[in-house]
Amino acid sequence: MRNTSLFARPEHPVWVPGEAERKRSRLLTAMRRWGYDSVEELHRESVDNPERFWRDVVDDLGITFSQPFERVLDESDGKPFPRWFEGGRLNAATLCSRRHAVGPLADKPAVVYEGDGGQRRSLSYAQLDAEVRRFAGNLAQLGVQRGDRVVLFLPVTPEATVAFLACAMIGAVSVPAFTGYGAEALATRLRDSQAVALVTADGTTRRGKRIPLKETADDALASTPSVRNVVVVRHLADGVDMTDGRDVYWDELDRQPVPVDTVDADPNDPLTIVYTSGTTGAPKGIVHSHGGLAVKAAADFGYGFDVHSDDVIAWISDMGWLVGPLLIMGGLQLGATVVFTEGVPDHPTPKRLWEIVERNGVTLQGVAPTAIRAVMAGSDGTFGDLGTLRAFVSTGEAWDEPTWRWLFETVGESRRPIINYSGGTEVGGGLLNSYPFLPMDPASFNGPLLGIDVAVLGQDGRPVTGEVGELTVLNTFPGMTHAFWQDRERYLETYWSQWDGVWLHGDLASVGQDGTWRIHGRSDDTIKVSGRRVGPAEIEASLLKDRRIVEVAVIGVPDEQRGQRVVAFAVLGDADIDPDALSASAVHNVGRSFAPTLHIVATLPKTKNGKIMRRAIRARHLGAPLGDLSSLDPMTPLEDIPVLEEGEH
Repeated sequence: MRNTSLFARPEHPVWVPGEAERKRSRLLTAMRRWGYDSVEELHRESVDNPERFWRDVVDDLGITFSQPFERVLDESDGKPFPRWFEGGRLNAATLCSRRHAVGPLADKPAVVYEGDGGQRRSLSYAQLDAEVRRFAGNLAQLGVQRGDRVVLFLPVTPEATVAFLACAMIGAVSVPAFTGYGAEALATRLRDSQAVALVTADGTTRRGKRIPLKETADDALASTPSVRNVVVVRHLADGVDMTDGRDVYWDELDRQPVPVDTVDADPNDPLTIVYTSGTTGAPKGIVHSHGGLAVKAAADFGYGFDVHSDDVIAWISDMGWLVGPLLIMGGLQLGATVVFTEGVPDHPTPKRLWEIVERNGVTLQGVAPTAIRAVMAGSDGTFGDLGTLRAFVSTGEAWDEPTWRWLFETVGESRRPIINYSGGTEVGGGLLNSYPFLPMDPASFNGPLLGIDVAVLGQDGRPVTGEVGELTVLNTFPGMTHAFWQDRERYLETYWSQWDGVWLHGDLASVGQDGTWRIHGRSDDTIKVSGRRVGPAEIEASLLKDRRIVEVAVIGVPDEQRGQRVVAFAVLGDADIDPDALSASAVHNVGRSFAPTLHIVATLPKTKNGKIMRRAIRARHLGAPLGDLSSLDPMTPLEDIPVLEEGEH
C-alpha cells in the first residue's frame, strides 16, 4: 500500500450512525468474522493482500464460480492489464437470475419498471429467468454467437434487463446505449462495436412527449451494415415502420425456442461495453468482464450501500449509463428487488420519487443532486409515507450543501443517511463512498471503497492532504475496465501516462486531516449534463453532420437545475440560414438531452497549430479570466465569441 487512505472522523458530523446501522452492516459483520478490529485495518489488508481479500469477498457475498479460480490476480501483461480470477468460470446471467429462480426468492419481484407516465410492470426472479432463457434462445436462432456485440437502445423496461442477461448467457457482449442519443451518436456506437444486432423499442416518452427510438435507430442503421437483425419492443404500441427480413417485434419471437446452454465464461471475457466520452476523439468503449463487474458491483452494493436480499432499490436510470448495468449486476446478484425508474423525478408529479417509495416499499432510493434540485423547487413540504426508506444513494455529480441538507434534514428527517458514491464507468463503480455505519459531513465522502488504494496527488505526484489535487488509484482491482474496445494505446494514454503505475481518474479531489473526502469537479473539459458525462468532441462531430456548419466548438456552462448545459459556437458556410432550422438539425443529430444553445460566430479562436481553444472560449463566454493566450492565432480573434449576458447563467 503506497498511500495511507483515510476514513472520516469529523469533529461535528451531521450523520452519526446508531446501533441499528452498525448491527445491520454486512461489512462490519464480515470484518469481525475475518478478524479485523477496524475498517482502516481491513482496508489496508484489502490493498496489501488482494489474494486473500478478494477470495474472502467472493465467499462472503456468494459469488458462485462454476469452476473455482486458481489465483485472484495475474499482472504478467503489466499493471494496466490485470487478469482476475484466473482459471475460474462463471456467468453473469447465472449470478443475477438463474440461481434465484428456484428457492425462497423465486416468486419475489426481481425487476420493476416505473414508466414516465406512471405505468408499472414487474418480473419475479422465476419469470426473469424464464424470459432470459427464452430471449437467449431467440438470439441464438437469429445467429448471434459468443463474442458478438448486441446494442441495447431501450428504455428501462423489464425487456432491457432480460436482453442484458440473455446476451451474457450466450456469451454475447451487450452494448447499452442512452435513449437520449441522436442518430449519429447511436451509429457511432454501432459502428465502433461492429454490432450484429440491435434491440430497441418503437419509442419511449420523456415528460410525456414521444421519443422516436425506432426512427432514430433506422437513421443510424443506414450507415452500419454490420447489423443483421433488429428486435423491436412494442412499448408504446403506436406503430412504426419495420424492414422485412431484418426487423422483428419482441412479442412475435419464438415462444419456445430451442434451449441453449449457459456459456461457461472466463472471468475476463467481455460482458458489456459501456461507451463514455472524453474531451477529444471518439467515444471510449469501456470493456467490463463477467468476473470483474460481478465482483465489483456485488462489493459496492453489499459493503458500500449495505444491500441485503430484503432491500428494494429504486433509481432514475438509463441502460446507456453505468447505473443501469450496476443495478442489474449489484442488486440482482444480492437478491434484492430493483426498481428501474424512467424519465425525470418531477413528472408526472412533483412527488414522483416519494410515490415510488411508497408504492414499492423502497428501502434505498438512488438520487442525483440535479434531480433533487428539481424536486426541491416543486416541493410543497409533504412526502407521503417514507416508512420503508432507510437511506439515499447519490452519484453522478458533486453536491451543493443546501440541497444536500434539504434532502437529509427535511426529507430524510436527519435519520436517513445519504450514501454519497463517486467513481465512474471506467472503474466499474465507485472509488469513494459514504458508509452508513460511519459518521459523515454534508456533501462529502467518509472513505475509500475496499480494495482500492485511492490517493489525492499534487503536481509532483506525491499524496497531499488538505489541498485540491488529482484523484488517483495506486493499485488495480476487479471492475476496472479491461482497456478500451479495440484501442489499448488510447487507454494507456488516457489513464496511465501521467505518473508511472498510477491511474489518473480525471477528477479534482481533496482529503482533509479528519479523513473527509470531497470531489471538486472534472480536471478536463468533459461536460456533465444532469450527471451524464459527454465530451465536446462527440457533440461537435454530431453537429457537423449538418453540412451547413463548417466549424463548431462546444463547451459546458453552469446551469442551476442540470449542473451544466451545452453551448455550441458554430461557423456557417452561408450566413443566410434560418437559425431555427439549424437548431432542429442539432436536436436530431445530437439528441434532445444534449442539444446545445447555438451561437453563430464568424470564427473560432485557435492555437497557431490549428487547435480550437475551448478553455478560452468558455472563459470569454462566462466573463472569467482568460489566462495565457500566447498561443492564440491572431487571425482567429477571441472577440467573436459572445459574452453571456447577466442573468443568463
